[in-house]
Amino acid sequence: MGQRPTRRVFDRNLTGLLVAALVIILILLNQWPGSVSATAATTREKIFISADSAVLIDWNTGRVLYAKDARRPRPMASTTKIMTGLLVLEKGNPADVVTVSRRAASTPGSSMYLRTGERVTLERLLYGILMRSGNDASVAAAEHIAGSEAAFVAMMNARARALGAYDTQFRNPHGLTAPGHYSTAYDLALIARAALANPTFAEIVATREKLFTTPEEERQVTLRNTNRLLWSFEGADGVKTGTTSAAGKCLVASATRQDERLIAVVLNSSDRYGDAARLLEYGFRHYHLVRLTEAGQVVRTLRVTGGMDPRTAVIAAGNYAAVLNDNELPRSRVEWDLPDTLRAPVEAGQQVGEIRIYVNGELQDTFPLLARDDNPRRTPLRFFLRGFLPILKWLTGMGIG
Repeated sequence: MGQRPTRRVFDRNLTGLLVAALVIILILLNQWPGSVSATAATTREKIFISADSAVLIDWNTGRVLYAKDARRPRPMASTTKIMTGLLVLEKGNPADVVTVSRRAASTPGSSMYLRTGERVTLERLLYGILMRSGNDASVAAAEHIAGSEAAFVAMMNARARALGAYDTQFRNPHGLTAPGHYSTAYDLALIARAALANPTFAEIVATREKLFTTPEEERQVTLRNTNRLLWSFEGADGVKTGTTSAAGKCLVASATRQDERLIAVVLNSSDRYGDAARLLEYGFRHYHLVRLTEAGQVVRTLRVTGGMDPRTAVIAAGNYAAVLNDNELPRSRVEWDLPDTLRAPVEAGQQVGEIRIYVNGELQDTFPLLARDDNPRRTPLRFFLRGFLPILKWLTGMGIG
């Protein structure tokens, strides 16, 4: 955390009061999505979810808002394709032209009806994977990216580990039932959260219909999204359906209202669209996004003793936010924990403090605050050079010396 000889805590209760006041104003103006009285609503509300496994998370923060057997591994059908689409976007160029192999064209199950030897753009395959749930498109894209389906699956598993999806194992890029092919509701939410951070992925999964013309101009193909929630739920913008006899009916759904995005996952559901809608509505009704900072935002300037500059700017390392429910909002406070002064040298990126969020007196989250710039220790030589170099530059520009 660096040298911090004296400390003070800023805005101990001020931010919490401002947030609570803002929420009250928005409720009175009826502009908060699903606005309800903070005293009347409670997160103890019971909602019926038919799915065997389910989870609801906030996209901005990753906070789990609801869970039902969310970490039990089970087959996940074509929700597999969320990872497939993410990797294709990360590793490939949508403008690439892909020649469909016999193996890809003969993949069973849901299909784009690709033909052996057909040449299609990787962009069209992506739409086919994520909108039409094409198993043939998944294999064609995987072969193009990694050289073989097996190599692509290895990439999928490595990416899952990197995202913290430790209870997920892929055996194919499409989701057809296979021994050892499984995930959890929670892991799928993690993967979807990462995928939705990719603007192209987010655009594709929010698309209801897409018209393509083949490169040879032989035929036109209209793709219609399999996710019916896009037509029926306010703010719905993704993500992926999945159905097999082993997995049952599955859905990874996302929706955005105002600037708050939620992700709901239901696995083996008898009413996947109803389940997802109830989860999302529950989240919007009871949880509220409180933005604290934007990445790179200067939040303070601190005095520096013994430095070349008398002050150093303090910035947020990321887009910091909290998600609080109706009961937590009036019982929350934000602390900005920073020293009165810093002692040189100070390095850019050095953590010099943190933001702490307390709910009901308990620490819920912390966010680091960093020095924006280098501030080296002052020495006679550095002091001289700082004053002399601009003069030398000016003289050189004048053609002197």
